[in-house]
Amino acid sequence: MLRVIGVGDNVCDKYRHLGLMFPGGQALNVAVYCRMKGCDAAYLGVFGTDAVAEHVMKTLTRLQVDFSHSRQTEGENGYAVIDLVNGDRVFVTSNRGGVLREHPIQLNEGDLEYLAGFDLIHTSNNSYIESQLPAMASLGRFVSYDFSGTWRDRERTQSICRWVDCGFLSCSGLTQEEVREQLTEIVRLGCGIAVATMGGDGAMVWDGESFYQARAKPVEVVDTLGAGDSYAAGFLMAYLTEIVPKQLSKGSGAYREKMEKAIAAASELSAKTCGRPGAFGFETQLA
Repeated sequence: MLRVIGVGDNVCDKYRHLGLMFPGGQALNVAVYCRMKGCDAAYLGVFGTDAVAEHVMKTLTRLQVDFSHSRQTEGENGYAVIDLVNGDRVFVTSNRGGVLREHPIQLNEGDLEYLAGFDLIHTSNNSYIESQLPAMASLGRFVSYDFSGTWRDRERTQSICRWVDCGFLSCSGLTQEEVREQLTEIVRLGCGIAVATMGGDGAMVWDGESFYQARAKPVEVVDTLGAGDSYAAGFLMAYLTEIVPKQLSKGSGAYREKMEKAIAAASELSAKTCGRPGAFGFETQLA
């Protein structure tokens, strides 16, 4: 069984028009999506002491996602205020991670020993984790990082890529050629493989030798929140169970077949996410 841990951000997404809030966050979402698909999943982050934090922790407990190595700090948990416009989530405001921003994770020896027990460590641009990436990479585990749209910050991106095995980029609105250029650059800077999500235009993957592309699955969109995170989870689960352990040669027939299946599985999971409100449900009354 694949063992997955999300390290970094957790939030509640507050939907003003519904009067509800949904647990989420890039690092947490990937762990939860993997858990929902049968993986052994955990989360390591920082919680506040308010109703938002309480709801996120209760949800993780219900889902059997271990968060025993997380910290809890007096103050406000991360949150974002969300509106929906024709199914697309629009971020209105946020507290930029709340206590996580004020008290970012500093991995100790116990944390590193714990992380070494996982096959996949996933983190993100909202996790205030960059200074800890070298320590994560030193464990010899597969490290993935969601740049979201921050890949445009060249200096920051360059400092991250050499520590990351797989990078995810949000590239909605770019042309196909622009996406290829960005993916090529990310791999050139050190990432083993780069994945771009392009909204309704699907997704594209560059492994350093070949491009792979998937169209977005037709779906009646309810809410796009979590679509990129579920794509990442779907791709990583397939890549780490069907390609990496078998040491398939890039460009071989078997490798190409498995890669096509990986991006198809990711597209399928992302489409399902778009068909429901919130990142993965488990809503409660707005706090």
